[in-house]
Amino acid sequence: MVWKTEHSQRPDVEQSDDELKMIPLWSVILSVMVFVGIQMLSYGYFGGPPPGGPRHGNPVMHAIGSYSWGAALASYVLLIGYISRDVKRRNMRPALWMLIVLVMPGGIGAIVYFLLRQPILSRCPSCRTEVASDFHFCPQCQFQMKPVCGQCFRGVHITDVYCTNCGHDLAEDAMPARLRSYSD
Repeated sequence: MVWKTEHSQRPDVEQSDDELKMIPLWSVILSVMVFVGIQMLSYGYFGGPPPGGPRHGNPVMHAIGSYSWGAALASYVLLIGYISRDVKRRNMRPALWMLIVLVMPGGIGAIVYFLLRQPILSRCPSCRTEVASDFHFCPQCQFQMKPVCGQCFRGVHITDVYCTNCGHDLAEDAMPARLRSYSD
């Protein structure tokens, strides 16, 4: 169909599936084991009535509690797996960040990681210099990484006709040849 485009055809659209692929297999397996282990512990050890005594408590609340704790701990294991891969992608020290994430209680280490992590670096196609992904021009060779307005030099989308900041007609700007292929 005309209105459906694949992500491979749209370079300006970020793929969210790539973030889910960052979770390693060992983390998925371990999180399933943690969830099942919490359920077995909850129903096997805490679930039965004491020997010779009546059973106390609401079984529905017991089930909700065990599923909630199992899901929370399994999600934390998945988060640790994601951080273990993401820290390498961002050229940070993996041992230090895994220690911080594991030692700080209650998920505070993961919050600290997400607040302090470095931006993802990409390479300039012209000179292969590592640059931040939000740079519009390479600082080494002045290669235009992303389209910008010719008047205010703010970033614009490839499909924009006018600049969203100053209203400049983007068709008047001299667009690099490699960006012209996206215009029509």
